Amino acid sequence: MARPENKLIRKRIVNAYLSSVISISLVLLLTGIAALLILNARNVSKYLKENMQVSVLLRDDATEQQAAAFASSLETEPYVHAVRVITREEGTEELKAMLGEDFLDVFETSPVPLSVDVTLTADYVQTDSLAVVTKALSASPLVEEVASQQSLVEALTSNLAKISLILGVFILLLLFISFVLINNTVRVNVFARRFTIHTMKLVGATRAFIRAPFLRGAVLQGLAASALAIGMLWAALWSLKRSFPELFSVIGGRTLPMVCGIVLVCGVLLCVVSTFFVVNKLVAASKDDLYY
Repeated sequence: MARPENKLIRKRIVNAYLSSVISISLVLLLTGIAALLILNARNVSKYLKENMQVSVLLRDDATEQQAAAFASSLETEPYVHAVRVITREEGTEELKAMLGEDFLDVFETSPVPLSVDVTLTADYVQTDSLAVVTKALSASPLVEEVASQQSLVEALTSNLAKISLILGVFILLLLFISFVLINNTVRVNVFARRFTIHTMKLVGATRAFIRAPFLRGAVLQGLAASALAIGMLWAALWSLKRSFPELFSVIGGRTLPMVCGIVLVCGVLLCVVSTFFVVNKLVAASKDDLYY
């Protein structure tokens, strides 16, 4: 029958191991989120840019057939991502929603013209490119005016650059903090067994022999923490998908497997590297150093 002291020691070891795995998995979860942001930064920028529209207002005498033909001719242009004809009826309903039902009472005839909404490709949502696109659209004799939202594009371009810089600094800081936390967690876990390492050294065990079981344990610990972190990340994304389904239109198809691979590699690698250096330090320590 196992002695109560041995049961207590095993219980403490299991609790320490579980708390270590949970702590590392939380840090790896942050690492996974950071990797997800990095890998999808370009997709987010493209999504925002391709949701900006240029409104092309047509002349009052333009017909719907002419508007449809004009829209079809634009579909072949390299700067066009999507195009949609807004009829007078649709335009009137949109204005009613914004201005109220009685806004037409002051007009004898409907002031709403035919228009074409042009969604540009992301590469052309730039200040200089937008000027070229506006000039090209205005060249048609059907076009009365082009509303290109120049100021909004300038603000978007400027803010995206600032956000990318801030996000990059934040992610680098987060990865550094993640490494420090994982290193400290592993250090505490190995340091708790420092007297076992010292005993093995006294009976003539080599450094490689002493390191081996700790490194195997570090691999298993890294795998367990990574699996837990990946599970929490998938659960968080699934919850977000239910509330914001359009979010997954931004995330690339290969992104999630890549993020899972990054989390797995980081978890195992950081645990093994930290364990390697901590064990080496304890093997080289004197008996008096073990008490501090």
